[in-house]
Amino acid sequence: MDCDTFGVKFGVSIHNSCAIDWVDIAKKDTKIPMLRIIFNIWSHILVSVSAAILAIVTALPSHAHEVIPAVADVRVSSQGVDMSIRLTAEAILAGIDLSAVIDTNDADQADEYDRLRALDPDMLAAQISENWGALSSKINMTINDARMDLTLTGVEVDPVGDLDVARYTVITAMVDAPVSHVTLGWAAEYGGLVVRQADVENGITEFMSDGSNSQIMTPLGEETAQTAMEAFASYVPVGFDHIIPKGLDHILFVLGLFFLSAGLRALIWQISAFTLAHTVTLAAGALGWVVVSPAIVEPLIAASIVFVAVENIAFNKLNPWRPLVIFGFGLLHGLGFASVLGEFGLPQSQFIPALIGFNVGVEIGQLTIIAIAFLAVELWFRGRDWYRARVTIPASAVIAAIGAWWFIERVFL
Repeated sequence: MDCDTFGVKFGVSIHNSCAIDWVDIAKKDTKIPMLRIIFNIWSHILVSVSAAILAIVTALPSHAHEVIPAVADVRVSSQGVDMSIRLTAEAILAGIDLSAVIDTNDADQADEYDRLRALDPDMLAAQISENWGALSSKINMTINDARMDLTLTGVEVDPVGDLDVARYTVITAMVDAPVSHVTLGWAAEYGGLVVRQADVENGITEFMSDGSNSQIMTPLGEETAQTAMEAFASYVPVGFDHIIPKGLDHILFVLGLFFLSAGLRALIWQISAFTLAHTVTLAAGALGWVVVSPAIVEPLIAASIVFVAVENIAFNKLNPWRPLVIFGFGLLHGLGFASVLGEFGLPQSQFIPALIGFNVGVEIGQLTIIAIAFLAVELWFRGRDWYRARVTIPASAVIAAIGAWWFIERVFL
């Protein structure tokens, strides 16, 4: 097989047929440009690594134990604080560092997580109660600038259900003390946390993932309104986090756009169509105007990845219909983004700034992916006669295969 042609023997066989004989190269042509030699190495590695990635992805369990941000609803009065936290308790009990993984299957404590996941709800609730002292030591409730211990008042665990799907636990706790102002801290290893001040018109809604403390919350009737800029700034990292590192499906779609683009202008047109579309459905979904089940949206997102990647292979230039197709797929991806916001909501008093902040975070994430791809590939190899055979087609084949696997997984498994 000629290495300048991407043949059907994708995988180990191509590894052998494309082996590089440096002695033969030296004998035949001693004037081969160094860039050509470097790229031969890169192309060889790309195909081999791509095959390995594909093998790993297809070997994954049918449903990932995705890390889900916890949500804390905090009620503040002048006499004390009541709080409910919805979280994946098994991961925390197992000692998994949720700041370091995006799937519990990747953690060293995955077996312990699975054991806890199979426990009867009452048994898991009992373990949470028994370990509350250690668990709450990493929840920093500060009242009037003094750290206070949280008293556990209740634990509700969802039924066992499908063992391959994360389940929720709702923990309620309180502090009985005079209150003038409150902040809530959350250990980084507990993963992301959305803090919402409940039962107030102008309470905060904030996403935290670095172990920092929340904004100040004051008692009901004394609350200080969250400014538009504060709401905007607090939701930018939520959007970015949904792309990097948690949005692998969105990353692959954007890379699919990147690999066929004939230049920066064409890429900008495609990204603009995608952005406009997902902004529309993100807003409509967040406002509750459009509600589509994730069981429909998620397989279609996977199908969109396959379509774009296969089109990259089938055509060597952008087709006139591609912006319209990308716009349509952007509508789907926007519904996917909206489902993320549905997990923890938007502050009603600053709905628009928070929504814009989330969308800006998504765009920053997408542009970061494009920038990385540009620096890794396009800056060095765009315009070479072998770019399509060595970059576009192999990369698109891997993207299509992963998207196809996700589609099958989300529909049938």
